[in-house]
Amino acid sequence: MASWKSWTVFVVVCLLGKISGLDNGLALTPPMGWLAWERFRCNTDCKNDPDNCISDRLFRTMTDILVNEGYAAAGYEYINVDDCWPERERDPRGRLVPDRERFPYGMKSLSDYVHSKGLKFGIYEDYGNFTCAGYPGVVGHLAGDASTFASWGVDYVKLDGCYALPADMDHGYPEFGRQLNLTGRQMVYSCSWPVYQIYAGLQPNFTSIIEHCNLWRNFDDIQDSWASVESIIDYYGNHQDVIVPNAGPGHWNDPDMLIIGNFGLSYEQSKTQFAIWAILAAPLLMSVDLRTIRPEYKAILQNRKIIEVDQDPLGIQGRRIYKHRGIEIWSRPILPIHGQHYSYAVAFVNRRTDGTPSDVAVTLRELGLNNPAGYRVEDLYEDVDYGVLSPQTKIKVKVNPSGVVILRADAQPPFAYNAIPTRTPYNDVFRLSRK
Repeated sequence: MASWKSWTVFVVVCLLGKISGLDNGLALTPPMGWLAWERFRCNTDCKNDPDNCISDRLFRTMTDILVNEGYAAAGYEYINVDDCWPERERDPRGRLVPDRERFPYGMKSLSDYVHSKGLKFGIYEDYGNFTCAGYPGVVGHLAGDASTFASWGVDYVKLDGCYALPADMDHGYPEFGRQLNLTGRQMVYSCSWPVYQIYAGLQPNFTSIIEHCNLWRNFDDIQDSWASVESIIDYYGNHQDVIVPNAGPGHWNDPDMLIIGNFGLSYEQSKTQFAIWAILAAPLLMSVDLRTIRPEYKAILQNRKIIEVDQDPLGIQGRRIYKHRGIEIWSRPILPIHGQHYSYAVAFVNRRTDGTPSDVAVTLRELGLNNPAGYRVEDLYEDVDYGVLSPQTKIKVKVNPSGVVILRADAQPPFAYNAIPTRTPYNDVFRLSRK
């Protein structure tokens, strides 16, 4: 795997000359929370579907579940409203108004409720004449809308890009970010700036995007299907040389929402999405009905060890280091570091469709793990600690179709390999079993 030489150089460059991002002190690790859009879309029919429409009731319910069922304790902290929340027209003073029937108490009341539970509140708007669903956009009202959001206690703003000229975004997105900062309230700023420019055949100015946004979208909206998840994985792998260097504390690539627990992914596919999103240092924004999610999918979303990988303070986005005949290996440098040796999270992904698990065998050294003191290796889904392994140890994993095995390999301090009892692999082949 010769690509690991260039990968090591890339890591060193990242750490020695980190790209500086939006200096608002926010999103130093990828944001985590719950977002309405993929699961609930623009359902405004509260008369016939009161439990699932975009309404004050829905967001208060999800707030309660986040706190009461362990999601907040696992790190999920944002409750984010998406499109379709306002009235179709602004008030006589030009201010945005929440839909009076679906949000009868106003957004300040909802925000206060979210804050009372120890969580943070996010909202959606669009740098255009209209939002994607046809509600008022921020064009012509940048300062006023920023002030409105601050007065409501908003902590996170997602700014979409429908009904806008992509060329205008190089000015418009930074200007709205400036207006948010001028309010004096700290708000995470999520941008759709680059994806609309890419669609239009323009080359995004990522230097500017990094300077003005905490996170941004590069590719298509996720849909509730494995094909959609695969297309995002492929995009991030195929364009990683452009995408990866832009990520870091305070500025993240956003591959879109987690659809785990909905209708379109199997159990194995759900585990794959969560593992790859962690390797990508992606925001973890669930879009699922938390009232009805099955326990096995809830367990994926609350897997603390994989969340710890996603939230690693180094903030280095991982890369695809191997792709051959439907088998992929993805790797991300993480803490701890000992000398020149990083720890890693490594995901083995089976993209084959032949219906049987696939064995993948590789030495730690072939993965670029060369620490003479070895690595403590753990399977993050099976919750099995395999002890300290040497770089020469060959690991063999069995990966289910459309599934994943994700390992954490923590670099050991000097001489730890001899000091800590280890398992002795038969014929220097270490087999990691999969159920």
